[in-house]
Amino acid sequence: MAIYTHGHHDSVLRSHNNRTVENSAAYLAAHLTADVRLLDVGAGPGTITMDFARRVAHVTATEIDADALSLSQSLAAGQGVTNIDFSVEDVHALSFADDTFDIVHAHQVLQHVDDPVRALREMRRVTAPGGLVAARDADYAGFTWFPLLPELDEWLRLYREAARANGGEPDAGRRLLLWARAAGFTDVTATASVWCYATTEEREWWGGMWADRILESALARQLERDGLATRAELQRISDAWRAWAADGDGWYLVPHGEIICRV
Repeated sequence: MAIYTHGHHDSVLRSHNNRTVENSAAYLAAHLTADVRLLDVGAGPGTITMDFARRVAHVTATEIDADALSLSQSLAAGQGVTNIDFSVEDVHALSFADDTFDIVHAHQVLQHVDDPVRALREMRRVTAPGGLVAARDADYAGFTWFPLLPELDEWLRLYREAARANGGEPDAGRRLLLWARAAGFTDVTATASVWCYATTEEREWWGGMWADRILESALARQLERDGLATRAELQRISDAWRAWAADGDGWYLVPHGEIICRV
């Protein structure tokens, strides 16, 4: 596996805990029927996973280590959701038997793995004939915002450099169709959707979250450790995020690629 660039600092989880089927897997919603066995690869804090569990027969949630997996386990226990089991897994080499699941899903995962084509092949292997492999990933090169603050340009450059140093591909969204075909899928539906932040509340949440992440998360530690940015430079970027959030005309767009692959 590649190194997970974001880490699991509270400032990161504030973003991930906002994700639901409606805002992060709507392209898959019509397929979430009551008889489905679903594998959720890279479940993170588990908010999308819990939504899946309310719609399908059974969910298996995975993460790369026990600490990461404990986030979704704690959420399931707190909400009393019982039709979920949990497994520490490497998506490049899943432990499940062939043809185990009806849907295999990954949200914001393929951008962080060492070999996304191999990962998709494994996801295909454990999917039953007629089932679906679904993935959604952001495309950092397509991020767009206003006002045009140069510090946010620097933030984007630094993030993409750090992600690639960790073995990932931050511009994954535009590559999902390519990767799916390379993995052997021939029946692929490729779509796109966006997150957009433009209200006062949305700007406060998104801008405040990134203002903290650039100072406190694993990304910040990596940038300083590897000499990519000084603490003072990161502070300037953090201040720019807060300035963007406070601007009544502020607007931010996060584009995503999506694929549904029929097995």
